[in-house]
Amino acid sequence: MNTQYEDAIDLPLEALHDLSHRLTGTIVTPADEEYGGARTIWNAMIASRPAAIAFPETTRDVAALIRFAVAERLPLAIRGGGHNIAGSALADGGLTIHMGRMKSVDYDATTGRVRVGAGATWADVDAALEPFGLIVPGGVVSTTGVAGFTLGGGFGWLTRSEGYTSERLTAATIVTADGQIREIDAFNEPDLFWAIRGGGGNFGVVTSFEFEPVRLGPEIAGGVVFWPIERAPEIIDLFRRESAAAPAELTHVLVLRIAPPAPFLPEEFHGKPIVGIAAMYAGPVDEGIAALEPIMTYGEPLANTIKPKPYREHQAFLDSGQPFGRRYYWKSVYFDDFSDGVKDALLAYGTSFRSPFSSILLPHLGGVGTRDADEATATSHRGREFLVSYQASWEDPNLDTHLIDWARENHASLMPFATGHYVNFMTEDEIRDPARAAFEPALLARLQQIKAIYDPANVFRLNKNITPAEVLSPGS
Repeated sequence: MNTQYEDAIDLPLEALHDLSHRLTGTIVTPADEEYGGARTIWNAMIASRPAAIAFPETTRDVAALIRFAVAERLPLAIRGGGHNIAGSALADGGLTIHMGRMKSVDYDATTGRVRVGAGATWADVDAALEPFGLIVPGGVVSTTGVAGFTLGGGFGWLTRSEGYTSERLTAATIVTADGQIREIDAFNEPDLFWAIRGGGGNFGVVTSFEFEPVRLGPEIAGGVVFWPIERAPEIIDLFRRESAAAPAELTHVLVLRIAPPAPFLPEEFHGKPIVGIAAMYAGPVDEGIAALEPIMTYGEPLANTIKPKPYREHQAFLDSGQPFGRRYYWKSVYFDDFSDGVKDALLAYGTSFRSPFSSILLPHLGGVGTRDADEATATSHRGREFLVSYQASWEDPNLDTHLIDWARENHASLMPFATGHYVNFMTEDEIRDPARAAFEPALLARLQQIKAIYDPANVFRLNKNITPAEVLSPGS
């Protein structure tokens, strides 16, 4: 049997003090003034309180922190961008390694590769690469951290044309549970490299990611078109038609939400439910405008913000809807066939909201994202066509049950059509075995074997945990 780590009870202060003098970075505890800010993450629902939060500045720092946590049997969590919905960045009563000081983004014109530190967000990457006319495909908001996003697979505006973000990863620096620093790629420890491209943070702490960027822009065509919620049945049909006919360069996202007090929306609709289609074309702007004309000109929309603009601007245009510090609870599923049953479920539950900040996002995936959809990487469910995400968001803690129930009721209505779960969008709730829900059986079995090699004691377990396979003794 594998030896599993137990939860820590007491923080070894003397050993922690000694460690702090050997680090380039720093460590804070609840006694320090900086602790409150250090433990702040995007989802205010998460109340976990680490016994210590470390800010490494080098990969050697990370290795020392892992060895310390293992020696002292401390629960260990890693904070990249702090945007994970489940709040797995905080180790309650244990050690959190906060990667915020390791956020460099360096483009090498000779190799055509970009190195990204584990504390960077997609906004950092977009800003650094824009002068070169390059991007690394990220998500649909720019505040998301690069690390957790990539380790979970990562989809966004460019998935249909460029594949999942994990497919753009060409090499990485990782520290495994034994404290060893490893430089990995398709030729050096290929099994471990395969596992981190979709298997989450189960195999070590990646301190640096090397990506192959793609050339795009400098401008793209993108934005969102909104209509009154009463037109939701026909707009859903419009979305179905346009996504079915879309080339790989074109991505549509169905949006249902409460109209914010934005100047581009008529004031009389502020605070009322609306339906929209957000879209982006990853190619020449004139082609994009032509491809987006069917939604831009459909009926009489309340607003149309589709226009030529820098990719970085488009990547950030949904950021304001997901600010740090609100309370969040998400439920999501993949599905392949946008049937009338899916439409009916959306209309039955998705046209009323219990908070002005909640929303439903339904991106069209498919495209080249379905390429080699067997086991080319550890990213599960790569062949899926759609994903729906019910994103409850609110500020008053007294509304927790009310908003969580809204997300669960919506989610339950789509479960008859579900074909899997996306690991990065899974909350910590009623799913008893999240790894089996997130990973297809063949992928999970292989991931468990790799876990047994690199983390047999399950040190990295505060995540959608992949437990190590039983290690067979020689001759068994």
